Order: sequence, then structure tokens, then C-alpha cells
Amino acid sequence: MYPSKHFESLGEAREWVDQFVTWYNNKHLHSGIKFVTPEQRHQGLDEEFLKQRSEVYAKAKAEKPHRWSREIRNWKKDYEVLLNPEKGKSTEKQVRAAV
Repeated sequence: MYPSKHFESLGEAREWVDQFVTWYNNKHLHSGIKFVTPEQRHQGLDEEFLKQRSEVYAKAKAEKPHRWSREIRNWKKDYEVLLNPEKGKSTEKQVRAAV
């Protein structure tokens, strides 16, 4: 995805950035927002995707419980997402959840 050599012109660089941003926002599944795209999140489509994913995981576990050592992944939407959380510091959300 990333260029292996320098750009020959400003136009070439702009074209690459435009393609990258389109891919990043519309195709790349982001782990920080439960493996949906930013576009799906902004359009409010993520909740339905996450609901369907949760149902698929629950069905798979019910059909073959011996393949699961833990609970299924939490596919509930996170309403607070931090871009660069500081390591070792609790967020307000984590503090409220612990109480």
C-alpha cells in the first residue's frame, strides 16, 4: 500500500494520498472501532454490522462449543473511541466501568 520510492511529482503524491484516504476510510476495517470502516461508523451502519457479527459468533459457539475457550468477542459498539490513548492511564469510561 505504501509507496516504495519517492513521488516524481506533486500531482503523483496527491493522487496517492487521495487513493490512500479513500481506502482508509471506505475499505480498511479498523480494530479500534470493532472492525468496521470509518465510513460505516459515520453513517451509523456499524451497529447493524456489529449485531450481525455477534449473532454469527454466538451461533458458531453454540454449534461447536469445544472450539471456544472463552466467551465470544464483545461486538457492542464503543461510543467513546480514543485516537491515541495514553498507556497506563485509565480513561473516564474505564474508571466508571470499574465502580
